[in-house]
Amino acid sequence: MPTMVGSPTANGHDALDEKLGRLSKKPGVKASIVLDRFNGAILKTSGDVSALRTAKARDAATAASFSNEAPVAEESESKGVEDFAAVIWNFVNTSGQLVQEVDTEDELRLLRLRTKKQEIVIVPDSKYILAVVHDTPPA
Repeated sequence: MPTMVGSPTANGHDALDEKLGRLSKKPGVKASIVLDRFNGAILKTSGDVSALRTAKARDAATAASFSNEAPVAEESESKGVEDFAAVIWNFVNTSGQLVQEVDTEDELRLLRLRTKKQEIVIVPDSKYILAVVHDTPPA
């Protein structure tokens, strides 16, 4: 599990931990990740981090586990979370640019991406980006 990078202030850190703790107890939540708003660095993860991996990393980890290469599997999982974080960070920035193109006086507040298998809810803040992966509720 990635560790805190560029740790927020003690009060900010406590509030973040409290929010993540409450969030992780909600039904259907698989995992969450908090990124630095400015550079996309992973600040914190919670839950089942395998839900925060890209398909490419998941395939590489599966292949490594079949060949009994534990260090390669761990490295692949970490790389997968980093890749997922990069995709989320780019998605937020691109979506923010779209909002600015449509209305320069508006700002991005929430992104929801729903697929057949899951939903990713992304909340950009001035300092952080919170992304939560959870099961798709029945329609």
